[in-house]
Amino acid sequence: MLQTENISSLPKPRLVTWSRIDPVVVSIAILFAALAVIDLGQLPVSLKSTAMALLSISPFFLLSVAVAAYAKASGAEHLIANIFAGNPVRMIVLAALFGAISPFCSCGVIPLVAGLLIAGVPLAPVMAFWLSSPLMDPEMFIISAAAIGLPFTIAKTVAAIGVGLMGGFLTHMVIKSGGFTDPLRVARVASCGTSSCGQKSTAPVVNWKPWQDSDRRSAFIRSASDNGWFLGRWLTLAFAIESLMVAYIPASLISDWLGSGAWWTIPLAVGVGVPAYLNGFAAVPLIASLIDMGMMPGAAMAFMIAGGVTSLPAALAVFALARKPLFLWYILLSLTGALISGISYQAVAGFF
Repeated sequence: MLQTENISSLPKPRLVTWSRIDPVVVSIAILFAALAVIDLGQLPVSLKSTAMALLSISPFFLLSVAVAAYAKASGAEHLIANIFAGNPVRMIVLAALFGAISPFCSCGVIPLVAGLLIAGVPLAPVMAFWLSSPLMDPEMFIISAAAIGLPFTIAKTVAAIGVGLMGGFLTHMVIKSGGFTDPLRVARVASCGTSSCGQKSTAPVVNWKPWQDSDRRSAFIRSASDNGWFLGRWLTLAFAIESLMVAYIPASLISDWLGSGAWWTIPLAVGVGVPAYLNGFAAVPLIASLIDMGMMPGAAMAFMIAGGVTSLPAALAVFALARKPLFLWYILLSLTGALISGISYQAVAGFF
C-alpha cells in the first residue's frame, strides 16, 4: 500500500502578488517598454538622458545617503537635531539663504532633504532650504542674467529666498500647533544609542567610529541600502519622465498659452508651470523668447518659480519622499509663493 503524504504539511507555493512587486520599478519598465513600441528612436535618447541625470547628481546622492546612514549608525543624528533646534528663526533664514546659492535642482535636492530629515533636522529649516534651493544657483544666475537680464535674475533670487522664508516660517507655525509629526514615508532606522544597536536609551551615546562596532556597521549598511534604494528608484522614474517632457512638449505650445498679456496670465503661468516646466536651464531661453514676444514679466516669474519647485518630476520625487499631508503642504506653499512672486514682480516691473 502506497503511503500518502499529508498535503497540509507540504510547503505552499509562493505566489507572486502585487504587494511583492515594486510598483516604481514596474512603472519604469512599462514606461521604457511603451516607448520602445511607440517611438523606438526616442528610447536610447531617454535612456541616455535618464542615466546622465542620475550620474550628474550621483555625488550629492551618495554623499547624502552616506551622511544619513553615518548619523544613524553613530547616533550623531541627535546632535544634528539639537544644533538645528537651537534658534528656529536663525536656522530658517540661513537655510533659505543657503538654498538660493546651492547647486541643486528640484530633483537633485531630494536626496539631501531626505538625509537631513532622516538625520533628525527639524522640518521648518529643511522646508526653507527645500523650496529655495531649486530656484537659483550660481550657474543659473549667470545664464539667466545673460539671457533674460540682470533685473529679472536678481528678482528671481530674491523670490527664491522669499519663498523659502515663507515656507520655513509657516511650517514652523504648523509644527508648533502639532502638525507634521511624522513627515517621511521612509522608515526611520533605529539609531545606535548604546553599545548595542536597536536598544532604546534616554541618553544616546555617540560613537564617531561606528565601523568599529558590528551592530553599528549593520545599522549603517541597512540605512544606506534602504534609503538609497528608496530614493534611487523614484529619482530614476522622475528623470525618465523629465526626458519625455523635454522630447514631446513643444515650446510653441507653451508660448501660445503664456504669451498673452491678460490679467489671468500670471495665475495661468503658475498652473502651467507645474506640468510644462522642463528644467531650470531649458526654461531660461524659453522665458527669454516669451518675454521678447510680449509675455508679462510677472507671468514669466510665476512660471519660473512654480515650475522650478513643483515640476512634474520634482513633484513625483517629493510625493515619494513625503507623506500626503506634507506633500500637499509643499505644493500649496510652492504655488502660493509662485503667485505672490509673479504679482509682486509685475507690480515692481510696471512701476519702473
